[in-house]
Amino acid sequence: MTQQHLLFKWGTLKGWNVVGNDKALEILQRYHKEGVSFSVMSQHDTDTQKAALCELIDAMPDDASLQSDWSGETFTKDTAKQYIMEYGTAKVAS
Repeated sequence: MTQQHLLFKWGTLKGWNVVGNDKALEILQRYHKEGVSFSVMSQHDTDTQKAALCELIDAMPDDASLQSDWSGETFTKDTAKQYIMEYGTAKVAS
């Protein structure tokens, strides 16, 4: 069986394999309910969709691959959620 994975690009979800993960599938259905763009480049997730993506990340098994399609970077669950929530926001120096 292929490893479960989530692939991110442009601050949103680009690809996934959640075979056998009923919880993740239910979350994906909720995420798509608000509608998504065919092109991830033009997808602008709502706050509800971002929350669903964070839930989806948490629903993935510990050995799932969480990766940036742009850079190839592998994310932890925490860094993947940070990527989703902070993408496109100006980072302010403290």
